[in-house]
Amino acid sequence: MEVDLIFKIAGIGIVVAVLNQILSRTDKSEYAMLTTLAGIIAVFLMVIPEIKDLFEEVKDILDF
Repeated sequence: MEVDLIFKIAGIGIVVAVLNQILSRTDKSEYAMLTTLAGIIAVFLMVIPEIKDLFEEVKDILDF
């Protein structure tokens, strides 16, 4: 896993947290929920290829 991926995930988390707080305080909780959902989806899309690579490496290791 690359370090820049961790920094990207942390950055997305910080931005989503700030936007969530701003939107919640302005009584736009629906948009706050959508922002949180969009952040989760973005992180999943970044992590899924890494998980795929992990499973392929485990398969290669266990394949005699």
